[in-house]
Amino acid sequence: MAETSVLNSKKSYAVDMCHGPLTGQIIRFVIPLMISGVLQLCFHSADLIVIGRLASHRALAAVGATVSLSALLINIFIGLSIGTNVLAARYLGEHKRRKVFLAVHTAVMTGIIGGIILAVIGIVFAKPMLRMMDTPGDILDMSTLYMQICFGGMPMLMLYNFGSAVLRAMGDTTRPFYFLLIGGVINVLLNLFFVIVFKWDVAGVATATVISQGVSALLVLYVLCRMRGSCRVFLKRLSIDRKSLKEMMWIGIPAGFQASCFSLSNILIQSSINTFGSAAIAGMTAAGSWENLSYIAVNAIGMAAVSFVGQNLGGRKFDRIRRANMICIVMACICSLVISAALLIFGRELLSVFNNDHEVLHYGVLRFRIVVPLLFVCSLMEVVTGTLRGLGHSVAPSVMTVFCVCVLRVIWIFTVFRWYPTMEILLASYPLTWLINAGGLILLQRHVLKKVAVKI
Repeated sequence: MAETSVLNSKKSYAVDMCHGPLTGQIIRFVIPLMISGVLQLCFHSADLIVIGRLASHRALAAVGATVSLSALLINIFIGLSIGTNVLAARYLGEHKRRKVFLAVHTAVMTGIIGGIILAVIGIVFAKPMLRMMDTPGDILDMSTLYMQICFGGMPMLMLYNFGSAVLRAMGDTTRPFYFLLIGGVINVLLNLFFVIVFKWDVAGVATATVISQGVSALLVLYVLCRMRGSCRVFLKRLSIDRKSLKEMMWIGIPAGFQASCFSLSNILIQSSINTFGSAAIAGMTAAGSWENLSYIAVNAIGMAAVSFVGQNLGGRKFDRIRRANMICIVMACICSLVISAALLIFGRELLSVFNNDHEVLHYGVLRFRIVVPLLFVCSLMEVVTGTLRGLGHSVAPSVMTVFCVCVLRVIWIFTVFRWYPTMEILLASYPLTWLINAGGLILLQRHVLKKVAVKI
């Protein structure tokens, strides 16, 4: 009794991950995710351009001051959405309709409740937390207002993330992409309207963000409520199934904790970069923006590994698990190598899009030369971690990554960088920790795959 109805009658949107040619299926799954990531970058850049060009530099700084803190707070719940993806994909592969139903309704309810919790935390504690981060007094009130408005829309953002995770588990990445595109266009238009017409500066940008997120979330919810099969959502039957929630948390909390630790270590590295002056900050920011292209591609392929491995684990198809893992690794490494080559060859030209200052370009090119050649190692880490999560192993890779990447970077900053305080030494912490972590993850994956092969 095949679960064809779970994949929805509109089969053009879904990918049958347990049958057919894997390479084409993975490419079809990944491309909308990649484009979505690029669009998110573009829309975020549009926010900053509008506020920076049409308001003031203080308004731009006020928005920027909230980024790391916001990421730190929401990452745990973003991790839970990964747990949703893994759990729903596995049950779909096992054709366990009742468990799919419970997992989907638990996911949607968890997203709404998690969003409400984040909204309360963000609205009530925005100012004290920003003060703890030594946010300058001349932008503190604007930063607080921006953060409070954005966190007021957290229930919608979480609903979109958890709903999209359910659709990804089915192999549907196309409709979340369409909904993100619609929301992004609305965001840009409302940015211009609120800032130019109403002169709302940070309040206008934040309000536009919340409205656009609400549109995207409601579109995802509409699809979930209208589809056929066990993934269909019935609003009156939304509830928390304890067993489903426990399994989501087992997979999702380590992923969220890992992302939060990344945020903390990045804050520390950024504070070290700040000691080199504004030109260094600008150069690192410009270089990091271009590097994000590689991270977007790799993250999309890592999500594919989670979904394809999860469904085929449920379908007890070990050969497809191994093949999907290898295909994703090869795709991620190729994407990273192509992007790395472009950054190394055209580095100065690409950096000059942001700024033409000689010192800024110097720091940006320096980052490219040290970090970019080993971006493919970061790609390997992401896919291997995705495969392990798809197999239901989230704690071990998260603990390993937190130690190898986050803890070792902190140790590096307080020892080697303190002894030799140069930008080259600081940047070397990136590729060195990637290499150590990648080696550990590969060994862990080999061990887990052997155990899974025996069980299947």
